[in-house]
Amino acid sequence: MATNNPLLQVSTLPNKAPDFEKIKIEDYFPAVEAAIAEARAQYEAIKNNPDTPDFINTIEAMENAGEALEQVTGVFYNQLSAVGGDELHDLAEKIGPVTADFSSDIMLDEKLFARVKAVHDKIDSLSLTSEQRTLLEDDYKGFVRAGALLDETKKTRLREISQALSTLGPSFMNNVSKSAEAFEMVITDKKDLAGLPDSAIEAARHAADERGYEGWLFTLDYPSYIPFVQYADNRVLREKMWRAFGTRGWGGAHDNAENILNIVRLKDERAKLLGYKNHADYVLERRMAGKPETVMAFIEKLKAAYKPAALKDLEDLRHFAKKLDGLDDLKQWDISYYAEKLKHKTFDFSSEDFRPYLPLDRVLKGCFDHFSKLFGLAFKPAQGYEIWHKDVQVFELFEKEGEKFIGTLFADFFPRKGKKDGAWMTSYREQGLFHGKIERPVTAIVCNFTKPTPDKPSLLTHGEVTTLFHEMGHALHGLLSDVKYRSLAGTSVLWDFVELPSQVQENWCYEKETLDMFAGHYETGEKIPAALIEKLRKSMNFMVGWGGLRQVSLGTLDMAWHTADPSKITDVAAFEDEAVKDTVLFPRLAGPVSASFSHIFAGGYSAGYYSYKWAEVLDADTFELFVEKGLYDQKAASAYKKEILTKGGTEKPDVLYRNFRGREADPDALFRREGLIKNTV
Repeated sequence: MATNNPLLQVSTLPNKAPDFEKIKIEDYFPAVEAAIAEARAQYEAIKNNPDTPDFINTIEAMENAGEALEQVTGVFYNQLSAVGGDELHDLAEKIGPVTADFSSDIMLDEKLFARVKAVHDKIDSLSLTSEQRTLLEDDYKGFVRAGALLDETKKTRLREISQALSTLGPSFMNNVSKSAEAFEMVITDKKDLAGLPDSAIEAARHAADERGYEGWLFTLDYPSYIPFVQYADNRVLREKMWRAFGTRGWGGAHDNAENILNIVRLKDERAKLLGYKNHADYVLERRMAGKPETVMAFIEKLKAAYKPAALKDLEDLRHFAKKLDGLDDLKQWDISYYAEKLKHKTFDFSSEDFRPYLPLDRVLKGCFDHFSKLFGLAFKPAQGYEIWHKDVQVFELFEKEGEKFIGTLFADFFPRKGKKDGAWMTSYREQGLFHGKIERPVTAIVCNFTKPTPDKPSLLTHGEVTTLFHEMGHALHGLLSDVKYRSLAGTSVLWDFVELPSQVQENWCYEKETLDMFAGHYETGEKIPAALIEKLRKSMNFMVGWGGLRQVSLGTLDMAWHTADPSKITDVAAFEDEAVKDTVLFPRLAGPVSASFSHIFAGGYSAGYYSYKWAEVLDADTFELFVEKGLYDQKAASAYKKEILTKGGTEKPDVLYRNFRGREADPDALFRREGLIKNTV
């Protein structure tokens, strides 16, 4: 192996974290090639082992094979999202097919599968821990689901499909990013800024200065786009921003229509090759929901609750806009604007009222204090690590008592050119066996929060605070993992369970006890007024029907793409319009949502977007326990940490949840929280 390549060297940095500052673009492909060569040799040794196949010489040996390749590709694909840029995206089209082909070589290898099957056939007679049994079952199912039982002709086609899909996802993501970056709206007349809060105006001035423009620059980055459509009085410009945002990935040089059609056709073909009805049927076999019919029944139940509430929300908004401004024709670009005004009238506060009390540094410290109080943890600024951008911060996590090291957390908070939009948690190395030793994880959260200006620090909206707590919930799931095998660590759980640890943390962001831990004025340090917190709590379910129906629509669209016969789909927009016609309350006036729906076309949520609402049921049921026992009740927190956060995917999620809660989740917990049914708790 090329030992001078920083991607292939055993890091000497704390917690063996990546040497980000030494890695160059030209290091990636040689590292991938060398790591694949090493992995091939490791797998050859496993399959040619003359000893009778057993758990250690086959299953555990395979778990430990390919560590260098996992390390290299982990860094590459994380940097592709967090850094981006043409060079990395070009490289993704080169690396994707190579790694996909290698993966096919392993998963379609008859001798390797024969060894796995030999061990799996004896599963009930082996003395295995529950974690070992799960790993063995997952490996066997993984081979079967990857085509191990197919004939050679079908295996060859499956390999071709994997190679093609390896480049289509990154291409889709790149088109969304590029089309968003291509839009700029420069305002030179101050009158066009009417209605915008000072924070948005200052950020736009700063953005314009950075790019050498006169006036104020607005982009499709969330911290720029959202305040504009929420507050700008100029309806024509709101429409311009809304249409631009709604046409990302649609039309022009960065059109995703062909990518979408190719992705769904290939995934459907793969599913059918493997004996499944469609991609959703294939995916859901490895989910809590189990099958498409369960998901659709769940979505229908949600729709029955949310659609009437959404219709009422819309009617209230129309009446309000008519009374306030004489507006007779409410459009999509008016929703956020009048919703904010109606919320202000109803609850006597604006979303902007929170910003002065939510400087990022204080919020981040408060978030850490929250987890410290809940789980007995200590976050400390870390020294000696390398970072991929000057904005990135690094922290180390310890147990408060005993100072036991838990893991490393990188935090990357602000938007920049090339970086994917949204927010996510990721891992550079999962907890578990690595080079023969149990290692602690290297984790990251990546966000796109409001940037600081020369005059003010980064001041967050309350929505950005809930995003931080959400992603930190994911991060704690990864950091607190306490398993042996990395493939079962942390967030490596069934996909419709993965959002429980993240979404449940958002609940604390509405509680005075938690907000008082960090919310203070950025200039004076004055605590956030209790009256403002109370107004926030009263507004928690404002337009909950509208937001809920939006999620139902996205879940419906996802399932439509992955259960339909793609050979009959020729028009992306027409297909989407038909699929969501019963879950939208306006005609489509921009591009189809599908064109920028990265979750399902460039992420892990294909046939899985329903997971957000599925996990909301679990998180609502979980938080009811803390409401009942106390927000920081140590017995409840300890049980949650032990049974959910430390176990990763070593047990089935329903088992983990029952062990924690003592029963199944109450499906009505979500509707109680949202005020859609009477709260009897």
